[in-house]
Amino acid sequence: MTKRDDQETQPPEPLPGKTSGEGSTTPSHGQREDEGAARDAAASGKSAKQRRNRREVDESDAPDVPGAGERNGREPCPPEVAQKLRELDRLRRSGRYTTALALARSLAEAHPKLGRVLLELAMTLGIWGSAPAEALPWFERVLELAPGHRTTRLHRALCLARLGRHVEAVADFDALVDGGYRKALVLHMKRAESLEALGRDAEAEQDWTLALAEDADNPWLLQQRAAVRARLGRSAEAIQDLTAALALQQGEGIDPELLHERGLLRARLGEVDGARADFQAGLDALRRGDPSTLPDALRSALQALTAT
Repeated sequence: MTKRDDQETQPPEPLPGKTSGEGSTTPSHGQREDEGAARDAAASGKSAKQRRNRREVDESDAPDVPGAGERNGREPCPPEVAQKLRELDRLRRSGRYTTALALARSLAEAHPKLGRVLLELAMTLGIWGSAPAEALPWFERVLELAPGHRTTRLHRALCLARLGRHVEAVADFDALVDGGYRKALVLHMKRAESLEALGRDAEAEQDWTLALAEDADNPWLLQQRAAVRARLGRSAEAIQDLTAALALQQGEGIDPELLHERGLLRARLGEVDGARADFQAGLDALRRGDPSTLPDALRSALQALTAT
């Protein structure tokens, strides 16, 4: 992916639930890796509104930082290289992607055995450059140097999923779950999405449930579980999930998409009055930024009920 310096990218949006600069104006490299994984996970959400409903993942399992001694088979990062990596991150966060990528590539060429350097190049491409196909070989090279580096395996799984290689992505997610990786919310959420893409809805439903165990009051997670439960023929449980999601919202925060989905399920079960109320409430709750097809979908559903 190529960008000119006069068309530099802006930094990825702050993680949901966290204010920029909270606790420290200069996050550690370990925190940035974990935030990158969460951002990559959030990137596949169906709308910005849904992404805002996702919550930040626990950062208690941060990977090793530049300058630390050898870990997981990786060479220690010399102080002068660590300083360059901090410069790289400043460039990325200031939106100077092209300059940052050039620096990352030069560091990787000069230090081809430093896993820390190769990982930063991979993250520059995959997260800041939104180029998973270009990032993937670099994540692979880091894992050749340090097979046990779990954050790299997570990023590789996320890249594989974004490339539609869901069987391989699930294998990586399985290995991380089995190994006790502590980013449980991201793991279960992303594995559920890949399982759905593979048509393995029953397993996906289990993962959405495990994700909700990590973040019980997340409307987006409830909506995702409701969708897979509906496909499994468990409409009553899906309605319960959507009702719980709506109960977490109020006023202008009510999501008309949830009302539309619940109305369709109620209509399927013959609950005509409840479905009509949902469709009308959805029309009343429409806001700027909602999907352009939603108003017509609500009106059509309401008219279909009237015609029966």
